[in-house]
Amino acid sequence: MRSVFMVAAAVASFSVLAQDAAQRALDESEALTRDAVQSQQRIDALDDATRDALERYRQALTRREQLVDYNQQLERIVASQRDELEQLQTQLASIEDTQHAVLPLLQRMLGSLEQFVELDLPFQLEERRERVAQLKSLMASPGVSVAEKYRRVLEAYQIESDYGRTLEAWRGALHSGDDTRVVDFLRLGRVMLFYQTPDGSEQGYWDPQQGSWSALPGDYRRTLEQGMNIARQQQTPALLRMPLPPVQAQEDAQ
Repeated sequence: MRSVFMVAAAVASFSVLAQDAAQRALDESEALTRDAVQSQQRIDALDDATRDALERYRQALTRREQLVDYNQQLERIVASQRDELEQLQTQLASIEDTQHAVLPLLQRMLGSLEQFVELDLPFQLEERRERVAQLKSLMASPGVSVAEKYRRVLEAYQIESDYGRTLEAWRGALHSGDDTRVVDFLRLGRVMLFYQTPDGSEQGYWDPQQGSWSALPGDYRRTLEQGMNIARQQQTPALLRMPLPPVQAQEDAQ
């Protein structure tokens, strides 16, 4: 009996030792597993950090390439602007030389225009003289560019040129000696200038040879009325029998 008891005790003791060993092994295994998990987590974290660092490095390289290209473009733009600036400086120097030649030319053109207005048929004289006076004031203004002065002089020449191919009728004052009357005027380009009183009782024309107004017979009353209606677009154009200056007068004018 004693032997059996001793064997049973030994078996129980061995069983306890075996359980302790198994528990320690289990604990060690769990500890190793936790360590492995933590190690893997650290590895994963390092991998993420490495990937982030690599991505930032790639972005930095791309940004550097973009900056290099941008700087090269800026250098080309600056070089182009430098060339344009040099060209502008050359042009400005040329413009200054041109201005010295253009201003006297404009003055001569303006003088010719003023003389032409005074020698031309005496129509719209107040308006045309005022235009010349404004141009004279413009020429004397230092704040106006040469280009603007040139444009305005050419514009005045164009207006005077247009008078030569237009038909115009208007009511205005007729000055004849000390007498001033309100009449209707009819201008045929620069060929002839007529007048007629509003009641149609008197009509006449400007005689360039005499430099004065001359009377026309009453036969032209209806013709002048029709011409004025055509000029005012109150009647369709028609062929009219109008008096013209003598051929000799035209030749002298040439």
